[in-house]
Amino acid sequence: MAFNPINWLLGFFSLDIGIDLGTANTLVYVKNKGIVINEPSWVAIDKRTREPLAVGQKAKDMMGRTAGNILAVRPVRDGVISEFNVTQEMLMYFIGQVHEQSMVPLPRPRVVIGIPAGVTEVEKRAVHDAAMSAGAREAFLLEEPVAAALGAGLPVSDVKGSMVVDIGGGTTEVAVMSLGGVVVARSLRVAGDEMDQDVIQYIRNKYNLLIGEGVAEQVKMKIGSAYPLPQEKTVEVRGRNLVTGLPESLEVSSIEIRDALSGSVQVIVDTIRDALDEVPPEVIADLMDTGICLAGGGALLQGLDERLADELNLRVWQAEDPLTCVARGTGVLLANFEALKHYTVSLDRGSTRHRA
Repeated sequence: MAFNPINWLLGFFSLDIGIDLGTANTLVYVKNKGIVINEPSWVAIDKRTREPLAVGQKAKDMMGRTAGNILAVRPVRDGVISEFNVTQEMLMYFIGQVHEQSMVPLPRPRVVIGIPAGVTEVEKRAVHDAAMSAGAREAFLLEEPVAAALGAGLPVSDVKGSMVVDIGGGTTEVAVMSLGGVVVARSLRVAGDEMDQDVIQYIRNKYNLLIGEGVAEQVKMKIGSAYPLPQEKTVEVRGRNLVTGLPESLEVSSIEIRDALSGSVQVIVDTIRDALDEVPPEVIADLMDTGICLAGGGALLQGLDERLADELNLRVWQAEDPLTCVARGTGVLLANFEALKHYTVSLDRGSTRHRA
């Protein structure tokens, strides 16, 4: 990249920022400071003007409770941008928040954004352009499984192979890495959101009770599991009876919710197994020592590590603070940018640095 004196000057006044632009949550990492923003990826907009009225937690709290002229939306679906202008406004808001906290007058940061491994060139370009339009002076893309591996502290540059499974809100990312490169990768659009829908459909079909996404997510987090629990649990759910149209509450058990989630969990298990089928025998031998690292919010599903270990015959372990692995991984890259920039993704040639 040719020397740009304006960008060089702006570098003194702006911060380097890493963004985990997730379907469920957006996390912002600031170089030398850590994660400074962790908010839901929601924006409340005026239906008539399309102007944003609230971003993050405030917007999510409006879900299902808004007036007729206000719409609460998630501009990122299945790990990719579905509403470009709304995503741009959301990024602009978060970037502005970071610089307000730091008293920096010119928010023109270098930005690294995590993206799913299986996105198309058009989807990559949309993320890059949204970041640039939101005020970045440079934007770089980093595949989420690579970011999760860096954030989890896996020895991705070693000759010995390592494996990460990052289960987010919109996608499940699987990657086997060795010698600083990705040996095998899979990206699956079955993750936390799909599990929430599984809970909604199960309760609707079994009890004729309609519940919202927020309630389904809470049920999943409280009693959802992928493996029998030492002590099964129950939780109260509230919704609208589809027969009478009246409010109703009932108790559901962790056994029922495990049954509801079984389809999505099995798809994730099968995807990991398919990835392992393509791994060279030498790397499989390494994985028998290093195991599989679980990252992302989906890693917190109770018993998932036991289920995977039982079905895949490998040790499975949870990364420290799995929810923040991707964001922390962008921070690792920012802290060692010149050494790790080869991990960033080109908009046209795969895993090489994008030259903005």
